[in-house]
Amino acid sequence: MYDLTGHHALVTGSTRGIGAAIAVALEKAGATVVRQGLSNLENRENVIEADLLADGAVEAVVEKAFAIQPNLDLLVCNAGSFFDVNFFEMTRERYRKTMALNVEQSYFIIQEFAKRLRAANRPGAIVLISSTNGFQPEEDSTAYDTSKGAVVMLTRTAAVALAPYGIRVNGVAPGLIETPLTAWTQTDTGKVAHYNKKILAKRLGKPEDVADVCVFLCSDASRYIYGQTIIVDGGLTVTQIGEYP
Repeated sequence: MYDLTGHHALVTGSTRGIGAAIAVALEKAGATVVRQGLSNLENRENVIEADLLADGAVEAVVEKAFAIQPNLDLLVCNAGSFFDVNFFEMTRERYRKTMALNVEQSYFIIQEFAKRLRAANRPGAIVLISSTNGFQPEEDSTAYDTSKGAVVMLTRTAAVALAPYGIRVNGVAPGLIETPLTAWTQTDTGKVAHYNKKILAKRLGKPEDVADVCVFLCSDASRYIYGQTIIVDGGLTVTQIGEYP
């Protein structure tokens, strides 16, 4: 039921971190994958180098992706980043950049992608990567938290909009995952030890932990799931206090 042979996916933000792991997991499940990222260091034909904040980039990425693989039916919106500073120092520029990258581009990539599936009368599945920050706030993370909360709602409202066309939309909310965005996990042993006492799994997450759930949501095993965001955090957000001391 997790076999994705015959399926074809576009994964944004997939040249490193969680996105790269998602692309690999989809391929291992049998899907062909078109990647999008800020760079294409290996000059691979199935990688689209693009800055999604640039004018016209969303439309260009979707067009190139379908040119590479006309039968795309899976989309994982993973591209996003963190630009926060202290709340009182937040500028409109930083806030707008956060919302544009973490919310707006996903909205319109979904729209462009779904238009093509609808025109071809082709069913599909879409997965949005949000964050546990979309449910629980974090210090000095106001814009990021707001954007990820918006992604949770985008998942639900897009599911309503696209269900009539056979396109399922769901989401994944990672907790604390070891990626380039959380590079401190490689150096701050004290902070890692603190989180390990809070996380029920007793370890930080790996990109593969998130990727495997994406495979599930893209597969027929999740055929009756619509508009849901699955939290993948090892139990980080389940307890109030965690292990003591």
